[in-house]
Amino acid sequence: MDPIDLEPRYSTHYHTGRCLRCLAQEELNNCIVAMLGSVEDEDSNKLQAKYSALVAFLESPEAQALIDETEEYLSEGRKVSVKLNFENDKLEYKVIAE
Repeated sequence: MDPIDLEPRYSTHYHTGRCLRCLAQEELNNCIVAMLGSVEDEDSNKLQAKYSALVAFLESPEAQALIDETEEYLSEGRKVSVKLNFENDKLEYKVIAE
């Protein structure tokens, strides 16, 4: 499965911000809608893997700590990106703060 890239940000006059949890939930909803419309087995398998990764993240004990970490970086004015990877039923993540 390809990593899931989430880029939380604060709201400005030009952009509506989203926290990490909101982005993950939005991706989860998009995934559900896409699974309902998916016809091909290959697409369906990818969507199911993405869905599983997002659910695992949202339910993980590390989620709140990761959300807090990204919020701290954002409050410092840094650009933040989080990559979620779900392989062999194991959730891995990487936070990139610039």
